[in-house]
Amino acid sequence: MTKAVFQLEPLTCPSCIKKIESSLNKTAGVESVKVLFNSSKVKTEFNGETVKAGQLEQVIKKLGYDVLSSKVS
Repeated sequence: MTKAVFQLEPLTCPSCIKKIESSLNKTAGVESVKVLFNSSKVKTEFNGETVKAGQLEQVIKKLGYDVLSSKVS
């Protein structure tokens, strides 16, 4: 299992959480997603053989959010 944390631009509304979590959870290989509103971080666990962190970052960007940094472990 691969983990990634994405630091986003400051989130402005709680509905952002649902939008991001829903879209990432629909991505093949994603096991879990947790969006932390106060720190604007997205924590993910996924199958690294099915999907790559860069693909998850692209999903977030397509929703209109800037990814400031990411950490994969």
